[in-house]
Amino acid sequence: MYKVLYRKWRPQVFADVVGQPQVTTTLKNELTAGRIAHAYLFTGSRGTGKTTCAKILAKAVNCLNLKDGDPCGECEICRGIENGSVMDIVEIDAASNNGVDNIRSLREEANFTPAAAKYRVYIIDEVHMLSTGAFNALLKTLEEPPEHVIFILATTEVHKLPATILSRCQRFDFRRIPPQEIAQRLSYVAEQEGAVLDEQAGLLLARLADGALRDALSLLDQCLGRSKTVSLDVVQETVGLVGRDHLFMLSAAVQEHDSAAALEIVDQMHRSSKDMARLCEELSSHFRGLMLIKTMKNARGILAVPDDEFEKMTKQALSTPLPVILHCLDGMQAALEKMYRGGDRRIEMEMALIKLCSPELDDTADALVRRIEALERGVTRVPAAKQKPALPEAPTAKELPEEPVREEVSAAEETLPAPKAEEKSQQLKQEAKRLAEWPEILHVLKEYSAAISAAFTGSSAYVSGDYVLIDAPKEMAFELLRKSAQRDKMREAIQQVTGRVYKLGPYRSKKAEEQQADPLLQLAGAAEDAGIPVTKV
Repeated sequence: MYKVLYRKWRPQVFADVVGQPQVTTTLKNELTAGRIAHAYLFTGSRGTGKTTCAKILAKAVNCLNLKDGDPCGECEICRGIENGSVMDIVEIDAASNNGVDNIRSLREEANFTPAAAKYRVYIIDEVHMLSTGAFNALLKTLEEPPEHVIFILATTEVHKLPATILSRCQRFDFRRIPPQEIAQRLSYVAEQEGAVLDEQAGLLLARLADGALRDALSLLDQCLGRSKTVSLDVVQETVGLVGRDHLFMLSAAVQEHDSAAALEIVDQMHRSSKDMARLCEELSSHFRGLMLIKTMKNARGILAVPDDEFEKMTKQALSTPLPVILHCLDGMQAALEKMYRGGDRRIEMEMALIKLCSPELDDTADALVRRIEALERGVTRVPAAKQKPALPEAPTAKELPEEPVREEVSAAEETLPAPKAEEKSQQLKQEAKRLAEWPEILHVLKEYSAAISAAFTGSSAYVSGDYVLIDAPKEMAFELLRKSAQRDKMREAIQQVTGRVYKLGPYRSKKAEEQQADPLLQLAGAAEDAGIPVTKV
């Protein structure tokens, strides 16, 4: 009979356990020192190695030739435990043996000495399923078991265990395995099986497994049934995933408020027999990635995606306001919950996308925050179906302040002749349009320095070609722009929100322009730039 991969490649020594050094190192040191506890508790999410480590520990405590804390795998006890001939290792499923009578039978059996091994080991899986009476029956034996008995309890829901049980066990917490380590293990297994696993396909399987190596091996087993060369396309076809391009298209449709485009994509997916719940999960995961990129300095280590896809996600995240992303996440999670409660999956998906494209149809708190944020940015949204492409997107010159414009404040850029500078100023003013994301940019800047952000209080900004022109009521704002470090921080904040790199410059009032044209003031400014102290009266 064919042996599935997760059973065939189950680790036989602690060194082969992936991603749990905090557990394996401690257990090996205790075994080497002979400090064997009478009760262990292994807790963590599914597929992270709890049962595997329990079986290795059961072998190690009975091994006749222990090697640095690992069972040798060659002595008669190790071989007997492996093939099931040694009956002193007992595995109990607490989900189906959770009554008081089951635990009483275990207590009576534990009084007998082992038949072949040194210790009788009881591995109780999903121990949180025991009834209250069963826990009480186990309590005394767990506290003072016979010298030849060891209990290993495993659970995915440690919060359901009574405190009296927890206090009598040596607890080990199993973590979710990082995607990179899962991908490496999958590559090794595929190589041993005579197959080829592409790097990006391995990362995709690792991401789908969500930290569970057993799930990843099961998915790889399924892919190998289709092809011995496992590529990204093979994984997507086998698992029934939606292509990543569709996710970018759906999120772009939400950002552009294009309900028709979103529904067309859903229809294409449905006609291709794609599961709507899977599509909802994938889109939710996509928006989560955008959220992490938007809020973290470096989310690359968390997101197990190819480099080119990460670049596309970064570009999309920078151009999408955070309230929009959070609203999308909330909408996808709510739709997924309704799907699993029995609602029509396609209808739930379509309704969710329509609400995301038209937040005024959604009465949730996240939708309200999104609409308020749009109002604060001064965005007047027109539905995609009613937009008129012929109308210019930028405001006309009459809508802009009639103020002279200066270019980026730096010594190198203030050397233009007066006629050319005036010509450039007029050109920038004619092309400028209001920067709607300016409040969000100031919010990002506040995380760097509250003082700098305060200097721009009451300011507004305009975009003209490669320039962002700032209209600030405080002279301190323009002084800050003259410093390269602060100017770079402002550029970074603008890039983080808009996804583009701009040069900076201020709008100047007529009075300020006249003062700047004063020869005495120009001479004083030049002296200050040269480091000569000037006394102002």
